[in-house]
Amino acid sequence: MNKLEIYQIDAFASDIFQGNPAAVCPLETWLDDDVMQKIAAENNLSETAFFVPQADGFDIRWFTPTVEVDLCGHATLASAYVLFEELGFKGDKLVFQSKSGALSVQKEDNKYLLNFPKQNPVPCDTPKPITQIFGDVVQECLQAEDYIVVLKNEADVLNANPDMTLLKQLDLRGVVITAQSNVYDFVSRFFAPNYGIDEDPVTGSSFTQLAPYWAEVLGRDKLHAKQVSQRGGEVWCEVLASRVHIAGHAILYLKGEIYT
Repeated sequence: MNKLEIYQIDAFASDIFQGNPAAVCPLETWLDDDVMQKIAAENNLSETAFFVPQADGFDIRWFTPTVEVDLCGHATLASAYVLFEELGFKGDKLVFQSKSGALSVQKEDNKYLLNFPKQNPVPCDTPKPITQIFGDVVQECLQAEDYIVVLKNEADVLNANPDMTLLKQLDLRGVVITAQSNVYDFVSRFFAPNYGIDEDPVTGSSFTQLAPYWAEVLGRDKLHAKQVSQRGGEVWCEVLASRVHIAGHAILYLKGEIYT
């Protein structure tokens, strides 16, 4: 019987029971893919991250309860928290190698700053399921890795109750709904039922698309946002030439052992 360490971190959160919970499993060598997928399904969180040390940093992979994904923000932040706060990493910057290239994380004040590739969403025709769900409150629809659906106001985002059966008809990873906010620069919510996640509490990777869009709309590169899920989480963004800085807090919820 093998024994693995496991941590559960609330990412993009200052207190437990907020933000997005991610499981993190530090490894010395990779497990079989099907074992990692089964662990992620057993955890039943939106993401479980696994990382393995390399000479110049760490390799990282992420699994939802049903599939492996190419990029995940909150589980990367959670992995950095585990390395910095629990495993004694002494450097000032972590570098993770992933299917989306090199991703760095550094501590900045009391937050963790992720450096991710920027995605510029482009306008597209509004898919029929999105029109059926949100109707005339849709102001604009764009696409990158996800559909970005801009709604008329913050209340439309907060009050949305989308039909997951209709969302499953869409061909991209997920759907982000967003609007300008009176308190923050913008708010958002994220849905990915085809990936086993009806609504994700805080989706770091979505801000690689949202930040460039809102930076252009609002005319500034530094933004303060909130993903207004039931748990909720604050995100600070800065848009660079080809990258996006995504920053947030994190806190330990549990640590334990897995027996396989």
